[in-house]
Amino acid sequence: MSSPLIMVGAGHAHLIALRGWIEQGYQVPPGSTLISPEPHAWYSGMMPGMLAGRWQPEQCRIALAPLCDATGLTLHIGRLAHLDADNRLLELDSGEQLRSTVLSINSGAMNPAPPDNDQSLAVIGAKPFADLFRYWQTWQAGDSPEKLVILGGGAAAVELALALQRALPRSQLTLLCASRLLAGHPAGAARTTRSLFAQRGITLHENTAVTAIERGTLRSADAPPVAADAVILATGTAPAAWQPQSGLATDKAGFISIDATLQSTSHPQIFASGDCAALAGCPHSGVYAVRQGPILGANLRAQLQGGPPQLRFEPQPRALALLATADRQALACYGPLALRSRAALWLKNRLDTDFMRSLQLDCPPA
Repeated sequence: MSSPLIMVGAGHAHLIALRGWIEQGYQVPPGSTLISPEPHAWYSGMMPGMLAGRWQPEQCRIALAPLCDATGLTLHIGRLAHLDADNRLLELDSGEQLRSTVLSINSGAMNPAPPDNDQSLAVIGAKPFADLFRYWQTWQAGDSPEKLVILGGGAAAVELALALQRALPRSQLTLLCASRLLAGHPAGAARTTRSLFAQRGITLHENTAVTAIERGTLRSADAPPVAADAVILATGTAPAAWQPQSGLATDKAGFISIDATLQSTSHPQIFASGDCAALAGCPHSGVYAVRQGPILGANLRAQLQGGPPQLRFEPQPRALALLATADRQALACYGPLALRSRAALWLKNRLDTDFMRSLQLDCPPA
């Protein structure tokens, strides 16, 4: 038996789509399902603040059951392991198989890892966050690694390094990035971050592409080996293993190719959004995923009601980035400008708490 709608993942776009349906009083067709590995969705924008002690875990995650109940979805805890796109047949990691008429995928992405790994170190992806959260709990309890290395040079890597240095004062933190630090941001953002790292004792190695983990060390072709006790991957995005074998059209990296209606370019009854998808001019960023949410909600509703999708998502050319610096300030980046200030942290806190409040059913949207 086929479900009218299966939504895979509880990423930002799906959450915003559900919020829109609740505001509109829309109920999905009976038998529709949301599949998620966890009963909660973590909000990535608040994760560094939680690690640094500014937020409590319950302030940073959204219970999925109330959202599902309010829209008529059934919450199914599981992880997608294989997709046969031609037949819209899903297989979960439990071996269970499900089939859908309309499918929406907002399941996020993985972090690229060094190609050679002898398993001598704990390697923890920043995505999905639930895994890192469990390690962080252990470390907070007093079992923190002496040498903690973060791989990556983007905003997520910087925020994690600053937050974990605050949370784990007994750990020596090192950040290794394959290119220049914060290469996609203004030059002033990198200068400010290098200064913060120096002040807080975080070792930084730029233009250091790690190719192997061997006997407790990270090796690269252009730098001496770096010893570690644990490694966190904040290395950008990589597609889930099932995506290139799904039968869906993908880009060269393996992300699902979509058009402006957020439909698969090869299978129009399958929608994809957020980090798992590839759309020209749209970076893999939570800011863009949030803005895809209303478009996705409207187009899924039209598809379920038998009509063609009506709305198109046009990525904005630039977006404001707010990077928490694990103190009373944040770093704001927009276009060529970068400024660290208390006002930037106030704005970040306001945006984050408003977003979370809008997804709590006992609180009306701000």
